[in-house]
Amino acid sequence: FTQQYQPAACKFHHTPCKDPLDKLFTVHGLWPSNFNGPDPENCKVKPTASQTIDTSLKPQLEIIWPNVFNRADHESFWQKQWDKHGTCGSPTIIDKNHYFQTVIRMYITEKQNVSYILSKANINPDGKGRTRKDIQIAIRNSTNDKEPKLKCQTKNGITELVEVSLCSNYLGKNFINCPNKTPGKTRYSCPTNDIHY
Repeated sequence: FTQQYQPAACKFHHTPCKDPLDKLFTVHGLWPSNFNGPDPENCKVKPTASQTIDTSLKPQLEIIWPNVFNRADHESFWQKQWDKHGTCGSPTIIDKNHYFQTVIRMYITEKQNVSYILSKANINPDGKGRTRKDIQIAIRNSTNDKEPKLKCQTKNGITELVEVSLCSNYLGKNFINCPNKTPGKTRYSCPTNDIHY
């Protein structure tokens, strides 16, 4: 369950965001994955699974899962996430609307909202540098001591927290440690100190 911090996501995107941003982590996607090996993408679905998004879900999705790069077009972003990732969630994810209902449940009902989790530990979007350990501990305190996956990027010598993934078992009911599929340093690695949020 991956969430992106809107200002950082826009800062590091190849085209700048046009619309005003919220200082929040919002949903980037719910991505089924394999513990080992490549993650599945673009899976085949039953024809019933390709229905349109229930209009009653859209107001909540627009808040928690906006297309931060183009707020005039949330639906193509949601469709892309469904096509690439949601289609691979079977049998846990029954169809497209169940996929979006699951995201709403996780973010709102189960409070797997990274902004909320960090604020409980007095880590707020104030631009201050934080340690990776402080961020991880804050998240682990809300995920039954399970390890999140952090993604950072650096520009002009300042490293920012861009994404946080919370991992759960295939039923989406219990947190698990996020697998580290890219051990060692990558361009998305978070340093031990001075991570800005």
